[in-house]
Amino acid sequence: MHIEPGLVSESKLWLGYVTAAGAGTYAIKLSLEAIRERGPLSLVMRTGLAAALVFCFFEVLPHYPVGVSEVHLILGTTLFLLLGAAPASLGLALGLLVQGLFFAPFDLPQFSMNVTTLLVPLFAIQAIAARVIRPDTAYVDLTYRQALALSTTYQAGIVAWVAFWALYGNGVTVTNIASIASFGGAYLLVIVVEPLADLAVLAIAKVLHPAKDSRLLARRLYHPA
Repeated sequence: MHIEPGLVSESKLWLGYVTAAGAGTYAIKLSLEAIRERGPLSLVMRTGLAAALVFCFFEVLPHYPVGVSEVHLILGTTLFLLLGAAPASLGLALGLLVQGLFFAPFDLPQFSMNVTTLLVPLFAIQAIAARVIRPDTAYVDLTYRQALALSTTYQAGIVAWVAFWALYGNGVTVTNIASIASFGGAYLLVIVVEPLADLAVLAIAKVLHPAKDSRLLARRLYHPA
């Protein structure tokens, strides 16, 4: 889902700064809520874990260039379910920043666009979760259908933002649209795989029920809303 260098010219990078500022502002709001709920230490620990996992998703898991971008298995839904919206959003941004600073400095000019691409779909997951998951249901008890709804929302959001940046950068051309279609088609596989990964992780979490009060995990993982 990386926005490739040169896809958006330097004169157009300003829009990424605006969208990232909006996403960052909302992430701060979520963080303040998380601090009030579980305290600052819990937020820091969960954010650190999320950032480490995100870095592994980018650098360790397989990723392939397809069309206008790269296909990554970014388990955004898994991060949301295990750690909560605020730690997941901060962890996504920090993991992406660490990767850019130490392993892919050529991605730093696109950092704001990449952050937007990752965070806005995560916030959409939060909204969808409130609609498809009953308040009396803990996340460890999700069904495949519910996990699929969350995963589809996240991955579709990523594809939509990558398509937006590609069209914003290169315009509506046959070649550009074909590249976007190739990228979107490749992400269909991720939409199939991620809900299975989510359910596997949730099954493990359910076995580890004694960890239900751990500050390293989201309270909603084991408890109703």
